[in-house]
Amino acid sequence: MMMKIFAIALLALALTACESSTENANSSNENKPSAATPAVATPAATAAPASPVASMQIKAGDKVKVTTNGSSTEATVVSVDEKAGKVTVKMQGQKEEKTVAISAVVKR
Repeated sequence: MMMKIFAIALLALALTACESSTENANSSNENKPSAATPAVATPAATAAPASPVASMQIKAGDKVKVTTNGSSTEATVVSVDEKAGKVTVKMQGQKEEKTVAISAVVKR
């Protein structure tokens, strides 16, 4: 019996809380003027490289350090794709080239 009374009291409290927040929301909207005109949209910005400063400093043939899998490895830059924000490097001790983000490359 006590459990039913508690459940009813809890339900009444929840309903009261919902009603008061609805009234507050409605009264706060009445005080504000409605927006007749939508906000002016700004033109979309063009995509920029992830790190514009780094991309301007790094060029093919540079000796760099590349961070991959949490470790830093020395490498040589093969090519830089500024639009994609990628750098192709050849890591010391490896035969194949690897493409990484510009942000993972630090010039030595």
